[in-house]
Amino acid sequence: MYVSGYGGKVLLHATSDVRSRGRGPIEVHGQRNGPRSMKVTQRIYKVGGGHITVRTGASLHFTDVGSYFGGSYWKVHQLARFELRPALPGGGLGEVVRTSPKLNYCLRDLERTRPGKGSPSHAYYPGCNQDPRIKRDTLGTSVGWSDIYPADYDKQYIDVTGLRGCFDFTMTVDPKHHLFESNEHDNSSHRRVRLPFTGASC
Repeated sequence: MYVSGYGGKVLLHATSDVRSRGRGPIEVHGQRNGPRSMKVTQRIYKVGGGHITVRTGASLHFTDVGSYFGGSYWKVHQLARFELRPALPGGGLGEVVRTSPKLNYCLRDLERTRPGKGSPSHAYYPGCNQDPRIKRDTLGTSVGWSDIYPADYDKQYIDVTGLRGCFDFTMTVDPKHHLFESNEHDNSSHRRVRLPFTGASC
């Protein structure tokens, strides 16, 4: 995490790490349904072989991240969300006070963060497609692999201008529960931060 100033605002940047930790990969298939969007089905691989395909509430959006980061990519809409909540004296958390503008993320094999049984030794799912003309697309993350975005990537921040005190910085994967998972209880990670931010925890 780090802070930057922009146009009189204070932005708290954070790295994100979307990990695939189930027994099978997370794999989604997009089919064009608009100028910059695709509807999404999910392929779930069966233990004994084969797979099933299920409809989801997810979508792919052709997302502009700026020329510095490569232009536009097909990404999963609302795949993850940053939120900031005040830490209360009794140990609880208050209501969400700020969120990140970033909603769209790839699913890809960027780094093998938990090698082991069922985790391929080499990347299988590539980076996001940049062709605006395609009619179909496949994105995914293999077992034991992660899709990681550095803190200085496009929109990896929350605007914390004017905030003071102790807060809980939360990243939640699939906050709208559009995708099917074997475990829905490991989707959030937390870090307690003190604002103005100096790197010290509360």
